[in-house]
Amino acid sequence: MILLTISMMVSSCSMLGTKQIEIQAKPLDRTIVQPVMPRELDLKEPKWFAVTDKNIETFLIDIKEQEGEVIFLAMSVPDYEVMSYNMQELKRYITEMKDVVVYYRKVTMPPKKEKS
Repeated sequence: MILLTISMMVSSCSMLGTKQIEIQAKPLDRTIVQPVMPRELDLKEPKWFAVTDKNIETFLIDIKEQEGEVIFLAMSVPDYEVMSYNMQELKRYITEMKDVVVYYRKVTMPPKKEKS
């Protein structure tokens, strides 16, 4: 009995013979859930008034009638240019991010089957 056990340990599985194993690789179809694209922007247009020393009296009367009180928010021309630059930068960034999202949607979407 001991001799048989030692013999099995030494020969291991070679007594049973060898078997050829075939390995195959094939691509897996993965379903990647696509996020819903956000709705388009719905921006409102603000009103801008050009107030000078010539029209300030009329402007103050009109605003007081429309709004009930007069409050000024002022900006210098160079600061307006900075605000305009910032808006263009936001537009550029959003456009580039949208391009990235569209690219990854195209890459990860399953191919469309052609109708015959």
